[in-house]
Amino acid sequence: MPLSIFLLVLLAAALHASWNAIVKRGPDKQLGTVLVTGSAAMLSAALLPFLPLPDAPSWPWLAASVALQATYYALVARCYQQVDMSVAYPLMRGSAPILVALVGLLLGEQLALTAWSGIVLISIGILAMALGTRRAQWGMPLLTAGMIATYTLVDAHGARLSGNELSYTLWLFLLSGLPLTVHALIHRRGALRTYAAAHWRLGVIGGIGTTTSYAIALWAMTLVPIAMVSALRETSILFALLISAFLLGERVPRGRWTAGGVIVTGVILLRIAS
Repeated sequence: MPLSIFLLVLLAAALHASWNAIVKRGPDKQLGTVLVTGSAAMLSAALLPFLPLPDAPSWPWLAASVALQATYYALVARCYQQVDMSVAYPLMRGSAPILVALVGLLLGEQLALTAWSGIVLISIGILAMALGTRRAQWGMPLLTAGMIATYTLVDAHGARLSGNELSYTLWLFLLSGLPLTVHALIHRRGALRTYAAAHWRLGVIGGIGTTTSYAIALWAMTLVPIAMVSALRETSILFALLISAFLLGERVPRGRWTAGGVIVTGVILLRIAS
């Protein structure tokens, strides 16, 4: 993988972990998600007048992704209501790259052995971070992982057909951010107003982070195999590990730090893979 793409996707991973931490840190996970997605939608609305429409062949993929993304955001909020970030995040993000790679293989996307090795090591390392947790906690994160894999494949193909990856990304965040925001305005207007007054800065930071992170990932997926970008982006778990330990105050067992070393090995393999 070219160094420039490699470094940008790592930046996307750090940004992705940051917005998840913002949701987890807030006292109301659902409203925290609404603030992030609503901010991303407003940012998109401000920028879209300066960009062309995505090409028409990408529109069905965009429509499908809007439904998938809205469901994903709701699942993320539910996950963080039930499970610690240091447990939910590995299960969600560790399962997705393997699913993406296997489906991509069925769709004809070829990977070198080095790339496969890197993807497998990253997934093993991420999943290992959830070892020792109760299996009763696995259901919702694994369901979310399936959603992640599905929307990743849909968006990668949509971006490749769009003619403008940034325009595609912004339309996606505008349209997918509306359902959660409208739902909250209808059912929790007073609570949303109070929560936004206290936490709007974190919502804006999270909205910028998630939009930038995904725009980078989709751009990269138009240049290199989808599975490689998906796996490298999931190294966000390394950043999430640091955030959960040092900012959120969660206890991180020694084994998870060892698993982080496995992930780093996988990252190195992806860097040298052709």
